[in-house]
Amino acid sequence: MNLPNLITLGRLLSVPVAIWLVLSGELAAAFWLFIVAGLSDAIDGFVAKRFDQRSRLGALLDPIADKTLLVSMYVTLGISGRLPTWLVILVVFRDALIVGGFLLVAALGHPMRWEPLLVSKLNTALQIALIGAVLAELGLGLAVHGLASVLVYATGATTVISGAGYLIRWSRALAGAETAS
Repeated sequence: MNLPNLITLGRLLSVPVAIWLVLSGELAAAFWLFIVAGLSDAIDGFVAKRFDQRSRLGALLDPIADKTLLVSMYVTLGISGRLPTWLVILVVFRDALIVGGFLLVAALGHPMRWEPLLVSKLNTALQIALIGAVLAELGLGLAVHGLASVLVYATGATTVISGAGYLIRWSRALAGAETAS
């Protein structure tokens, strides 16, 4: 357990606190915790690369912490009526689809590239921006007219496109695996 992994673990353990803050109406505190969690993601990556502390545990733990925070915030903001239900369903379904597809292809023993699609990286950035915008608007009173609405639809669109992209990638991989057998 090295320093980057401890930072990542701290981010993972901040998730229940973030949920509690949102559900308690402490949106300013939730905003700042979300910012700190985002900074911790950048810091753990920097420390791991700069000081050659990359590890297999860190490679697995970091995306788990990131996805746990994002999905938890989407579900919590959806339950509390601060995000549209349709968007929460799309985000959660896409992430379940990604995990399920990964497990299916891995279980079948098919070698495949696992780096994220470019649209998936854009989708993650939009998901983060939307959570930040909603929490800043509701918790700090910092509203940029229409930004949250634009982010809702941009996040929805990239969520659908990203999910479809992974389905296509896995379909091609599995079709190649079946014809090679």
